[in-house]
Amino acid sequence: MRRFLGVYAAAAYLFLYLPLAILGLFSFNNSKIAAWRGFTLDWYRGVFHNPALFEGTINSLIIAVTATIASTIIGTLAGYALWKKRAPWLTNALYMSLLAPEIVTGVALLALFQWVFRFGHLQLGLHTVILAHISFSLVYVVVVILARLRTFDPGLEEAATDLGANRWQVFRHVTIPLLLPAILGAALLCFTVSFDDYVITSLVAGVDSETLPMMIYAMARKGISPEVNALSAMITVGLGLIILIASSLERSR
Repeated sequence: MRRFLGVYAAAAYLFLYLPLAILGLFSFNNSKIAAWRGFTLDWYRGVFHNPALFEGTINSLIIAVTATIASTIIGTLAGYALWKKRAPWLTNALYMSLLAPEIVTGVALLALFQWVFRFGHLQLGLHTVILAHISFSLVYVVVVILARLRTFDPGLEEAATDLGANRWQVFRHVTIPLLLPAILGAALLCFTVSFDDYVITSLVAGVDSETLPMMIYAMARKGISPEVNALSAMITVGLGLIILIASSLERSR
């Protein structure tokens, strides 16, 4: 049984990470076709000399970082408020946005922006993409925070209050430190979802706010460039390092 579980786990990890390993391997391939022609770093150098890919990466990072920070702060406070108020109807209503197809959410946000912009005389752009990403990332944070709060002992806050701490001190020095692993996990989830989104972004983005997934999709219709492989490998390694750092910080607490 133990051997079977080991083989099963190895097969699962192989299924998950073999495509990434192949992508990383061919990012060093000295050929534009799926056949090994030698080792090269030209595609990595080409990423930094491709203005379209560089601009799309910067836009995606700006959107993902801004949406992650805003969603994490707002979602943490919202999750804590829902836990305190014991509002099951509001809590269950959150899952509606998770179940709604992305195309429906994107069309709804586009209709909202078009209606609002009639009065404000604004246009679609980076700001609308950020607002859209905050709207769907917020739910992930609230769900993660609520899951952690279900195992939270309210007696810890009551003990701090009995010792003379006010509500802000209790929240800052007791609640937040205990919620920090969940907050970090929610932030990483928001960043990944925001950085990777294509459907909603393509509907609410302006002509000057194309993100990396939009550019990769446009390039894929003509055939994947090895520069995309190199950029994807860099993103994978970067996100992996972020996860390892967050995990080490969590273990050190």
